[in-house]
Amino acid sequence: MAYYALIKHLHLATIVVTLTLFLLRGVWMLMDSPRLQARWARVVPHINDTLLLASGIALAVLMQQYPLVHGWLTAKLFALIAYIVLGTLALKRGKTKAQRVAAWIAALLVFGYMLAVAQAHDPLPFLS
Repeated sequence: MAYYALIKHLHLATIVVTLTLFLLRGVWMLMDSPRLQARWARVVPHINDTLLLASGIALAVLMQQYPLVHGWLTAKLFALIAYIVLGTLALKRGKTKAQRVAAWIAALLVFGYMLAVAQAHDPLPFLS
């Protein structure tokens, strides 16, 4: 458990970076900014998200809690998949601006849900 605090801090830091970059890229999408196509804007989020996922997996292993066994982690896993799909629609694959904006807002809501689930360790954090 000596590494738990370090991994948890890495996980929390990468969450902040992920949200910040997603908000920034969403604003650029809204403004039709060419910055959205900058190389760093396409690469850095993937590097950070890889660190986020790796630290999340490490925390699950250290806590001995696993998706499909523990309900709150199962909820986070399915929410993560939804967040990825919605984020891709928002920033890349949405055919119209309205679709991209709706997907961006929905992705932010899913992100908020994941934060609430993580904090409560409950798949229904708003009912507790």
